[in-house]
Amino acid sequence: MTIRSVITGTGHYLPERIVENAWFEDKLETSDEWIRTRTGIERRHFAAEGQMTSDLAIRAARIALDRAGLGADDIDGIVLATSTPDFTFPAVATMVQQGLGITRGFAYDVQAVCAGFVFALANADAMLRAGLARRILVIGAETFSRIMDWTDRGTCVLFGDGAGAVVVEAQEGAGTSDDRGILASDLNSDGRYRDLLHVDGGVSSTGTAGHLRMQGNLVFRHAVEKLARTAHDALDKAGLSPDDVDWLVPHQANMRIITATAQKMQLPMDKVVLTVADHGNTSAASIPLALAVADAEGRFAPGQVIVTEAIGGGLSWGSVVLRW
Repeated sequence: MTIRSVITGTGHYLPERIVENAWFEDKLETSDEWIRTRTGIERRHFAAEGQMTSDLAIRAARIALDRAGLGADDIDGIVLATSTPDFTFPAVATMVQQGLGITRGFAYDVQAVCAGFVFALANADAMLRAGLARRILVIGAETFSRIMDWTDRGTCVLFGDGAGAVVVEAQEGAGTSDDRGILASDLNSDGRYRDLLHVDGGVSSTGTAGHLRMQGNLVFRHAVEKLARTAHDALDKAGLSPDDVDWLVPHQANMRIITATAQKMQLPMDKVVLTVADHGNTSAASIPLALAVADAEGRFAPGQVIVTEAIGGGLSWGSVVLRW
């Protein structure tokens, strides 16, 4: 027997403010058609004034706990992925812990930008398999609207705010690819490409939050190649092939990257979960948000194989293969 990390509950939360593409038309040289054509994004959500990343995360986590039929006392730890924390410290996860009324266990943040949730999920899986916890909340939450340069049409139209959460529980498996739960993960980083996607501020550099900067064409080329490769590598580790995949739940960066990656993996688009049109790029929140949306719609059946993959600043990228 072996320990597998099984997702038993999902939840997501989006701020109430919905920003359609047309909102940008009197601020930038852009249009709804331009944004839709190049990104597939139609709208996104922005956090309200005074609404912080932890607020979004708490709302998503409560829904995930409810769907798992669990309470605060059932959770042993929280791993939260974000690049837009409320404060330099403490970790957003500790504020979620307090907000949920959890008074024991651990809570900490993981920072791998858009790949953050994949890194956090793999981290939680390792702790569950090591026996360090029984149930862990894994959350991705972002307020990227706080680091946008509203004069840069190449970036500010892409991103939105939101949060997604999953409850991951240690359960016994046979140690084969037929087990429920996380079957394999693949994580990568390469700091040589830092300048392709970064924020030009920070505590130790400028003393400011800074703004997001991106070399979009270069990021696209790296994204398609690296996302397809990491997905194949994780499938190989799990003893599976693309033919075994029932669902691809990719980082919702833009439709061009998603479509190109699916083609490179030889997966039809009807096997791809898409939320980018309604939510934009919510960075570390995008995969758990998409998982929760598809779960709530009843799209996942027990036993189906799901691949999640993401790439973000660093560059950092990775994937997780799991059986629902």
